[in-house]
Amino acid sequence: MHNMIWVIGCNGMLGTQLCRALKENDLDFVGTDRNVDMTSFDSLSSFAEKESSGEKKISAIVNCAAYTAVDKAESEPDFAQKLNAEGPKNIASLAKKLSVPLIHISTDYVFDGTGSTPRSEDDAIAPLGVYGVTKADGEKAVMGETDAFYILRTAWLYGWDGKNFVYTMIRAMNSRESVKVVSDQRGTPTFCGTLSSVIIQILRRAVDFGSHDGEKPAPIPYGIYHVTDEGETTWFDFTREIKTQAEKCGLLTNTACKVNACTSEEYPTPAKRPAYSVLSKQKIQDALGFKLPQWQESLTEFLQSPLCKL
Repeated sequence: MHNMIWVIGCNGMLGTQLCRALKENDLDFVGTDRNVDMTSFDSLSSFAEKESSGEKKISAIVNCAAYTAVDKAESEPDFAQKLNAEGPKNIASLAKKLSVPLIHISTDYVFDGTGSTPRSEDDAIAPLGVYGVTKADGEKAVMGETDAFYILRTAWLYGWDGKNFVYTMIRAMNSRESVKVVSDQRGTPTFCGTLSSVIIQILRRAVDFGSHDGEKPAPIPYGIYHVTDEGETTWFDFTREIKTQAEKCGLLTNTACKVNACTSEEYPTPAKRPAYSVLSKQKIQDALGFKLPQWQESLTEFLQSPLCKL
């Protein structure tokens, strides 16, 4: 029997990157997006049944699908709840039925953003807005349905495929005299490539793909893990670094654009953002035995790649 990974949300920013990385690592997978309704257990179950017939068998599920429009969630709470909590509940329930591990992606928004030291996995959650609440409900739903889970909380995610802050800011700087960015929210920009490589390391330990040299490392314990790049910054300083690096790469055509700081109060949004949402990555680094890259290094990798499409 041939083991393969099921990537749910394969057309999103993270899902696309993960599928690319699985291909590069010669790991077999199947991807679904809106063609399989994750808010319907029957829809998920019938797909799994169809895919597991014959020589191939689903041996792990990675859920990259989510409602991620943070501000829009404030006016669409039911829809956000369906995608961020009901969907994961169904996926976790199916994972249990299939006796396979589930990797589920969550967020720094489950925290309230108070404090000034990196949050650990054991810290109490207290989401501020609809998006955070629905993602927290998703975590609870996953934990309530299966014991074989990896919940990976990430933050400030950007990638080559789809809308993200880096693309938005470069385009804005190329078309305006100045941009205004909040300087009182601290966190860690995270490249999808970093998160994808961690997911693959977890999968390699959790699933037998039948082609490893020497002894296969032991699976890492199930549970919640924080996965972002290393370091911390503000959106304002992140933008300044984007400007510096984009200029070096020749992606910034309007080098005269000024980057100005403002407060969250001066730039009100429907959803309140956590003021401090740096996550401690010690647990995942200890478990996998490697160091995560600094966010500045990951930004360089992102911008210098031919996959970077502005």
